[in-house]
Amino acid sequence: MSAASPTALPRWVDVVALPAVNLLAAFLLSGLVVVAIGEDPFQAMGLLVTGAFGNAESIGYTLYYATNFIFTGLAVAIAFHAGLFNIGGEGQAYIGGLGVGLVCLWLGDLPAVLVVPLAILTGAAFGAAWAAVPAYLQAYRGSHIVITTIMFNFIAASVMTYLMVNVLIRPSQQSPESREFATAATLPRLHEIADAVGLEITASPLNLAFLWALICAALFHVFLWRTRWGYEIRAVGANETAAIYAGISPARIIILAMAISGALAGFVALNELMGVHHRIILNFTGGYGFVGIAVALIGRNRPLGICLAALLFGALYQGGSELSFDMPNVTRELVVVIQGLVILFCGALENLFRGRIAAYFQRPATAGAVS
Repeated sequence: MSAASPTALPRWVDVVALPAVNLLAAFLLSGLVVVAIGEDPFQAMGLLVTGAFGNAESIGYTLYYATNFIFTGLAVAIAFHAGLFNIGGEGQAYIGGLGVGLVCLWLGDLPAVLVVPLAILTGAAFGAAWAAVPAYLQAYRGSHIVITTIMFNFIAASVMTYLMVNVLIRPSQQSPESREFATAATLPRLHEIADAVGLEITASPLNLAFLWALICAALFHVFLWRTRWGYEIRAVGANETAAIYAGISPARIIILAMAISGALAGFVALNELMGVHHRIILNFTGGYGFVGIAVALIGRNRPLGICLAALLFGALYQGGSELSFDMPNVTRELVVVIQGLVILFCGALENLFRGRIAAYFQRPATAGAVS
């Protein structure tokens, strides 16, 4: 005797409805936290939204933060598709920044049309090389990728601290930062481009790295679903044993996926160093590598979803800063709690409401006896 299995859920339910319900639950619980400290949750939400999207400057800051999250979210996602949990994006972005900074410091006198592509390639190469070492240890020595990437985050921070304090520090100063990049080695900001064509836009850190992030998201889709290498990455991530029978080398794919992951993380430096700070500084990564894990989870490891999730976290970062300024009782730490609740419900508890939502969309199974 057998029974017909229930029909599959519509894809939009899993991709759209479930994340929306999880977000709603996170914001409802956040509202209760705001009530607990004696503030109006509706006012707080209004300030959060207007702080993120209320004017051109706020939107610029939101998209500036979102740029970093797109890079790190894509970095985590490509590793996920290969069955790997890369939590070393922070260190890979740091070392990628070293590569970008060295190009900008040593070759900044060249024309921008040469410096910018060289900086992109070098940042990707440095980030990829840093990620390739844990990948090799996983592929050929059996070291767990989670442990090695955590360790490499700390190693990267130590290496950068040593270089900034002892080697790359600008002469005659105490602050551990390099000299300023030449103009050709910086990325123009959106308001500067607008001024050049006669338009007036409020100043913000948003720069051309945002456009590169969107291009990377498009290339991510093409690579993963339209190329042989992308197919092999997904095959190894789905079933390593079956991939071996198909003639695919898991060791080669692990190194490939992690190298691409590190390269994507390294692009954070384009936004931070070339687009905003115009020098190498310590701690420019700002935790973006870790938040990228949540961005990839919420975005279901798909480029469009990652871009939307990055926009969400960009809004939380920017709107949270405005919220803590306009509503002093809602401290920056409480804003971090709200971000954590979003990560909790959309990441660790992403399937909490799946059964109840599925009940509304599944058709009753038709059972029948087969003699």
